[in-house]
Amino acid sequence: MTAPTGSRGTALRRLLASPHTRMRAVYIVILLVLGYLVVLPLIRLQSLALEDGAQGYKSQYGRYDIADTIWTTVWLALGSLVIAMVFGTLLAYATSRMPARWGFLKMVPILPIVMPAVANIVGWAFLLSPGPGYLNILLRKLPWWSGSDTGPVDVYTVPWIIVITGLSLTSFVYLFVSAGMDNISAEHLEAAQISGSSTIGVFFRVVLPLLRPSLIYGAGIAFLMGVGQFTGPLLLGQNNGVNVLTTDMYRRVSESPADFAAAAAGGAPLVILGIVIVLAQKVLLGNQNRFVTHGGKAFAPTVTRARWATVTVVVYGLFALVIPLIGLIIVSLTPYWSGSLSWSMFTLDNFRSLFDNSAVIESIVTSIVTSIAAVAICIPIGYMMANLLVRGRRFKILAILGDLITALPLGIPAVIFGVGFLLTYTEPPLILYGTRAVIILVYVVLMVPFSTRLQMTSMLALGDQYYEASSTSGASPFITNVKIMMPLMRPAILSAVALMFILLTHEFAASLLVRASTTQVMGTLLYDMWQNGSYPEVAAMALLMTAVTTAGVGLAMLVGGRNVLSKL
Repeated sequence: MTAPTGSRGTALRRLLASPHTRMRAVYIVILLVLGYLVVLPLIRLQSLALEDGAQGYKSQYGRYDIADTIWTTVWLALGSLVIAMVFGTLLAYATSRMPARWGFLKMVPILPIVMPAVANIVGWAFLLSPGPGYLNILLRKLPWWSGSDTGPVDVYTVPWIIVITGLSLTSFVYLFVSAGMDNISAEHLEAAQISGSSTIGVFFRVVLPLLRPSLIYGAGIAFLMGVGQFTGPLLLGQNNGVNVLTTDMYRRVSESPADFAAAAAGGAPLVILGIVIVLAQKVLLGNQNRFVTHGGKAFAPTVTRARWATVTVVVYGLFALVIPLIGLIIVSLTPYWSGSLSWSMFTLDNFRSLFDNSAVIESIVTSIVTSIAAVAICIPIGYMMANLLVRGRRFKILAILGDLITALPLGIPAVIFGVGFLLTYTEPPLILYGTRAVIILVYVVLMVPFSTRLQMTSMLALGDQYYEASSTSGASPFITNVKIMMPLMRPAILSAVALMFILLTHEFAASLLVRASTTQVMGTLLYDMWQNGSYPEVAAMALLMTAVTTAGVGLAMLVGGRNVLSKL
């Protein structure tokens, strides 16, 4: 017998009223939106590169200098990876060995993240430029280099670009490794020490093996950030013709006429490499239960041999943060950048000039507005994706798609999305080029992985007991998430807000490609000043960027407590 029409209608209404059906519909909508934003620009790029018999690939990889470009990209990635892994791991171990009275120094390895990469790089340029660089001038007073008018350091060469990039990536590696260090029980370290191992022996025989998940993940992220490095090679490399794949992509789309096909082909190896590394991480980590080390005690190693740890952290902070800031401050207070200094030269005219410039004010407003808007969009999207990945047992296929889509922007350099958005949103049906909307959209794509991962980590730490208790009491999933889970996750959410605001107010690569002359953010306006040779204004603008980011982080700490940064 055929069921009555009324019965089918009632069953359909019940199905649609089911919480699981509604959640599935919400997840599908979010995944479709993310797929459109993340995947479509990549598809458009590759379709263009393969047109006309793969003419884009022929144009890009048929050049005489392409081998040098590829080798420079590889050496930059590998060199900066080694520096970041060595210093990041050493700093994580050092902060775990410091006495309680020096505990505030644990923030030092994180603080360089607050300083924009653009500001850091131009700060080092002012210090280590071969001619007027202030550190070079001091070094030339030493007997070894007293007879030279330039050098001894040339910041515009590949080795020094690698060193500066490695120092900037160290903070990110430190975040991953220090989180793993916090989960190592004191029992393991004490057992090794009782067995006669020295501090160095404990580090290599016990700590490093137990840190394998953090090291693998941190190394993968650092390598991807190194291979996709754009700011350093663009600002420092152009003087000596240093070129990497990302800067080559930018030049391809900024020349006249623009060659989008060749730019797309140039980014293809970076996309493939990003996907391969993400998959390799999953294979190498395997069963992570092997690395569970919680015992009866918290990780509280002895502090009797902590003097070296304190010195290590202070020295890193000096080179990664204080010295480049000094370079920026000196140049910002002088009417022009030169090797000679006197107290009579110092002036605040550069800062007055900035605040009298309507373009500067507009760039600050645009940076803040687009960053806040992108963060406001990313937090709920990241929460829903984290919820899908942690509790989406009924939606396995959707969870797999969500994991892939949200991880993709983490493995692909921002400049590729910049080129993809420039191509996608300068044509119908959505022509958004030159608007704040396109900046917000590309920012959302870049930040979704951070929003999802940070909130997912917090959900995993809380477990299922709160969620299940609320559901058992009759609360709907919406009420459970809003009234139970979100308040408990407040520190993690505020940490995600702080990190995303920092990264977005610093964002340079994608912004440089989707901006217009009338729609600038702080980083792109600073680059224009750098190109025009307005170095004192560049220094003042770099300090202004740092101040804006610091103010945003300070506000997050005011709302969420002083431990917000430590939870990143």
